[in-house]
Amino acid sequence: MIVTIDGPAGAGKTSVAKGLAQRLGALFLDTGAMYRAVALAGCRAGIDWQAPSQLADLARSMEFRLDGSRVLLDGQDVTDAIRSSELQPYIRRAADDPEVRRELIRRQRAFAARGDVVTEGRDQGTLVFPEADRKFFLTASPQERARRRFKELQKWGETGTLEQVLEQQQQRDRQDQGRPWGRLTRAADAIEVDTDGLSLEQVVDRLEQWVRKPRPPVDSNEN
Repeated sequence: MIVTIDGPAGAGKTSVAKGLAQRLGALFLDTGAMYRAVALAGCRAGIDWQAPSQLADLARSMEFRLDGSRVLLDGQDVTDAIRSSELQPYIRRAADDPEVRRELIRRQRAFAARGDVVTEGRDQGTLVFPEADRKFFLTASPQERARRRFKELQKWGETGTLEQVLEQQQQRDRQDQGRPWGRLTRAADAIEVDTDGLSLEQVVDRLEQWVRKPRPPVDSNEN
């Protein structure tokens, strides 16, 4: 079984996907961590960011592993390092690179072949797993999403203001929606969930109910 959860930054995808995976006894695939790991690897390797082939080659050669809640890059725990706001410009370069996306999509599909999986991102239900068993698209108001991101940054010791976070978020939304390949969009068969005013547990409860709800039987006479 594959469950995809797509949506914009700050909609709660990662926390919800992780919670739902625990409920279902499924693997959790954090695709955002993969793009962040590529960006971090690029910075550490001192690649030429004006030469996209270098980043793609690095993405193909790096050793990346999700170990529970930890993210390992070439055997080193980079769980905290990939969350630095200083990486954001480089994460964008990784996400916008078609060859990097192709490599990470290959890795994402290989990960899903290991068993039941709940995966989150921008293009999981549209591009990576178009035949997923269940698809969700999480949303929230721009103000609520910015508030969540601001709170998250404070937890990591980052500086800045809520207004700055909102402005950066709006710019990121435009970039995600305008990407020529793997753009942020809701799959036609995805269930949209507005998370405004809902706790994490409430959102996970709602998604779990939909996932466990039996699918209607297929008409055997249908051509």
